[in-house]
Amino acid sequence: MLSVGQLNEGVVLDHIPAGKAMDIYRKLKLDRMDCQVAMIMQARSSKMGQKDIIKVECPLELLNLDALGFIDHTITVNIIRDGEIVEKKKLKLPKKLVNIIHCKNPRCITSIEQGLSHIFYLADEEKELYRCQYCDEKYHSHRKE
Repeated sequence: MLSVGQLNEGVVLDHIPAGKAMDIYRKLKLDRMDCQVAMIMQARSSKMGQKDIIKVECPLELLNLDALGFIDHTITVNIIRDGEIVEKKKLKLPKKLVNIIHCKNPRCITSIEQGLSHIFYLADEEKELYRCQYCDEKYHSHRKE
């Protein structure tokens, strides 16, 4: 049995679909943060069969929960203090995304104005459909594609 040391202070991202931890690591830009990260991949799970887990030794405020909710809102976020889980957060699809996804419409103002933020709003929660705030271009969450 593999044993990964206990986290004293930080965040544990649990119930990540098997094989998705590296993608989340990159999208949350954990490689650019000054914190320790442990990834457990293909862990046995009674609920999911197999799952990935990411342990991050950093304050919750440093993680972009909107990006994480967009990537997969079924992930459980466990907040750890003094080696114990003090809170479990359930993610939701964010109502608004800023600079998490980019508009692919070549006629959108974001293609011309380099400094302009890419802003998308949740247009249809059931279909996980987002639309560009400027040109209304559709963007489907990759979970529903």
